[in-house]
Amino acid sequence: MIIKQLSDNEIRIQIFKALSDEVRLNIIAMLYEKQTEMSCGEIGETLDINKSTASYHFKTLREAGLTTTRKKGQNKYVSLNIDAFNEILPGFLDTL
Repeated sequence: MIIKQLSDNEIRIQIFKALSDEVRLNIIAMLYEKQTEMSCGEIGETLDINKSTASYHFKTLREAGLTTTRKKGQNKYVSLNIDAFNEILPGFLDTL
C-alpha cells in the first residue's frame, strides 16, 4: 500500500472544509470553551444532534487533524488538537 503525503494546501483545504459547517464550528467552540475533553454523547446531547450525525461530524474534524478521539470502554472522548490550530490557524480559537 502506498501512503500519500498531503501537501500544505491539501491540508488547508481539508481543514477549511471541516470548519465550513456550523455544527462542527459549534463543536470546536464548545470544546474550546470547556478547555477539556468531552464525551461524544455529551456534545451530541448539548447540541441536540443525533448519534449518527454527531459521529459524522466527529470523524470529519478528526480526519482534518483538528480534534483527537480517545476511547474508554464504550465511550469516546473528543478534545481539540490545539497544536494544529496554533500551527495552521493561529488566533482562530480566540475568535469563537
